[in-house]
Amino acid sequence: MEPQPYGEHHPRSDTNTEVIVNADAKLANPLQGIPYETLMNDVEVFAQERGLSHLLLELKKGALVAQDTDAYNKHDIFTDEDRKFLEDEVNHRWRQTRTLYYLVIMSSLAAAVQGMDEAVVNGAQLFYPEQFGLDISTSRGSWLLGLVNSAPYLCCATLSCWLTHPLNQWLGRKMTIFVTCLISFLTCIWSAVTDTWWHLFISRFFLGFGIGPKSATVPVYAAECAPAAIRGALVMMWQMWTAFGIGLGDLIDLVFYFIPDSGGIKGLNWRLMLASAGIPGLIVCLQVLWAPESPRWLIGKGRYEDAFKELCRLRFSPVQAARDLYYIHILLEAENDLKMGRNRVVEMFTIPRNRNAAIASWIVMFGQQFCGLNVISYYSSNIFVQSGFSDTSALAATAGFGAINWLFALPAVFTIDTFGRRNLLLFTFPCMAACLLITGFSFWDTFSEGRIAGVAIGIYLFAISYSPGEGPVPFTYSAEVFPLYIRDIGMSFATATTWFWNFVLSITWPSLLLAFKPQGAFGWYAAWCMILWFLILLFVRETKGKTLEELDQVFSVPARVHAAYGLRQVPYGVKKFILFQNPAPEELYQAE
Repeated sequence: MEPQPYGEHHPRSDTNTEVIVNADAKLANPLQGIPYETLMNDVEVFAQERGLSHLLLELKKGALVAQDTDAYNKHDIFTDEDRKFLEDEVNHRWRQTRTLYYLVIMSSLAAAVQGMDEAVVNGAQLFYPEQFGLDISTSRGSWLLGLVNSAPYLCCATLSCWLTHPLNQWLGRKMTIFVTCLISFLTCIWSAVTDTWWHLFISRFFLGFGIGPKSATVPVYAAECAPAAIRGALVMMWQMWTAFGIGLGDLIDLVFYFIPDSGGIKGLNWRLMLASAGIPGLIVCLQVLWAPESPRWLIGKGRYEDAFKELCRLRFSPVQAARDLYYIHILLEAENDLKMGRNRVVEMFTIPRNRNAAIASWIVMFGQQFCGLNVISYYSSNIFVQSGFSDTSALAATAGFGAINWLFALPAVFTIDTFGRRNLLLFTFPCMAACLLITGFSFWDTFSEGRIAGVAIGIYLFAISYSPGEGPVPFTYSAEVFPLYIRDIGMSFATATTWFWNFVLSITWPSLLLAFKPQGAFGWYAAWCMILWFLILLFVRETKGKTLEELDQVFSVPARVHAAYGLRQVPYGVKKFILFQNPAPEELYQAE
């Protein structure tokens, strides 16, 4: 690839890039180029060493298909039934086993738990500050409100996210999900029986031990169990159903608002709001017990027979299960060889190709928080009340925001691969900035109905702009930009980034609102939307439709070259989208 027409850049000439390209090529398909006889001998040795000799015929078929997806049309070893299942896998990718759909439903519910954990405090904060003696009109009260609301994300950023790897190693994917959902359930109940602000802070801090590891484990678990054809869609579903959980939590806030105190319990309504978020977590706890364990995790522990049994539950035929079993085994061996003797954390920042990916991932993850979305997700009830809504109207308006946020996330499944990640971000960030300014400036309207309408319209249009862009892009983008040999570390870095800035945003908003009023507070995040637009223009590279080798070349282009290319896109965009001219696009990357 080379930039056109502003000089030539050959990222492949860099030694470190060559190493990464070779590593990714090996991990892309470790079986590529192995002669037939050698492959069959390797399978026989594998079956004997792992106690799978009774599956030798299926393993041979599986190895051939793992090496070449069209192998079933080239070898007589396959039966007509084998060919039917393998063809259906390509032609009808959503025709999957009931067990896999059971797993998809469980993963979606786990994502909804995540959203509800984040949303229910939105309604509860209309009540508990007064009951606990927090005057949020003062500096101390506003900071304590932010501290209580942000407690789970403080835990995620400092402790729980870093426990994801050891928990998965010790317990496995299933039990990690079970334990974290159980923690979510228990801490939600705990938070409902607290009697002081610091007691509520402690309970919500421990809620972070349920949120952090779950957010990293469930998408990985779903991806490891799903066939390659639908794996990317399942990653998208995590974001979509988290948005659904936020909307559901907002609706529950509205329903429980009307429950009066009873039985000597003061604040029964907000206590039920906080407790309700734990119920879906309990359902997931019960559901996950019957779900299959991740075959990849079982193979990593040397439990090959168990892994094959679980794959047979997840696939229609033994050939598909044998293919995935052998391919996962070969891929894990290749990954272990590549990791040996390398400091992958250091290489993520010292090798330019990796550093460029880390910078781009950091920008989109940071942007997911500092675009201002979670200000509305966590504090919209207070924002609506301050604009003139009654408490019930504020909760109803918040439920409307949650519904819009989810509904407009649905098209992202299609638009993210149609328009591209970078293009969606560049288009939606200015829209979000404008919507935040509309929201903030509406507070200057002295006419009550006009102020209420302006705030609601600004927030709803913001949700419409956010949902197809900065909503689904960050996790999808971060999951694909890193080379395979450091992808797990890269995703940990990306996840920690989003939770840390989530904490910063949620703890500072009440005091920011107190100091700068709604106009200045919303203007602050509108300004960040425009700063992020420039950072995306300069440093975030397009990844849509790129192979692993192409991604290595894209991220090996020097940052200054890509930044210059981004600046040259500004006059191009003005001519095309404002003046409606038809300028010739510049192709920074061109296949060699």
